[in-house]
Amino acid sequence: MTTKLTVLATGGTIAGIAGSAIAHDYRAGEIGIEEYLERVGGLGLEAELSGTQIANIDSADIGPAVWHPLHAAALAALNDEDCHGVIVTHGTDTLEETAFLLDLTLPATKPVVVVGAMRPADAVGYDGLRNFANAVRVASDAQAAGRGVLVVMGDRVFAARDVYKVRTRGTEAFRGFPRESVGLVTPASLEWFGAPWRSGTEAAFGWPETLPEVVIVYAHAGLDGAGVARQVAEGTRGVVLAGVGEGNMPENARQELVRLAARGVPVVRASRADEGLVDREPEDDANGFVAARALNPQKARILLQLLLAGGTSDPAAIQRAFDGR
Repeated sequence: MTTKLTVLATGGTIAGIAGSAIAHDYRAGEIGIEEYLERVGGLGLEAELSGTQIANIDSADIGPAVWHPLHAAALAALNDEDCHGVIVTHGTDTLEETAFLLDLTLPATKPVVVVGAMRPADAVGYDGLRNFANAVRVASDAQAAGRGVLVVMGDRVFAARDVYKVRTRGTEAFRGFPRESVGLVTPASLEWFGAPWRSGTEAAFGWPETLPEVVIVYAHAGLDGAGVARQVAEGTRGVVLAGVGEGNMPENARQELVRLAARGVPVVRASRADEGLVDREPEDDANGFVAARALNPQKARILLQLLLAGGTSDPAAIQRAFDGR
């Protein structure tokens, strides 16, 4: 039986053009999905690919305006009996946020793979074709179902829950935490490091009509309460602190965040460090704070937005949701 995969394209470097094989600058999102599928047609991939152009932009511009049609198209593909899996092409800058959002709002019944590239399509050493071929290999594998949304970059398979970008250049630009990677892949082979962990599960969250405003406050030496207050506008529904160390902050900044929490604005402590757990501390109860656990600030923001959109604003309930991730 021929594997049929739906490719949802959003642009990014994987569809970018530099105009020179050695140029540093390039334009993201220049190649349309039809042309891209023609380019990969000569690779001998053992799958039937059909594509839809959701957007063709730099992933720095990704947000709800793209997420809404992307989610709708992904869900429609998963509900199509003739579709065996979904591939999303995406820029790398915000890839981890889109992947995590889809992971939380799509069922784990069929493979969903997000893939990007670090070099534009006309650059020396373009990694996009290999990454895409690897994504086809993963999305075609029955064992990819039940693992939630997966990210394929640099011959590695990451869970959306774990993946994050660690480098601005080079093809090995992604890592995973707390799990490094969940599989190794080449266009000809695939090895999983464990059994599926979400087999047959439905989406953790329904898709919201709107995502509430949640800001990320970046902690630094000398941050004071006024600096926090300037970043939290009227109508802000939640705050994620990209804290120093294990979600820490200067005392004056803490006092302002405590005031926000007392007003009913949930405050989540994450860390600006690449890796590390942010566990609850005894002071969190008195402060009204939530600990992000292993989620980095940008992913903590996504989860908090979904919780608030679903009507969850109690810090204890929010903490339980973060503990369950």
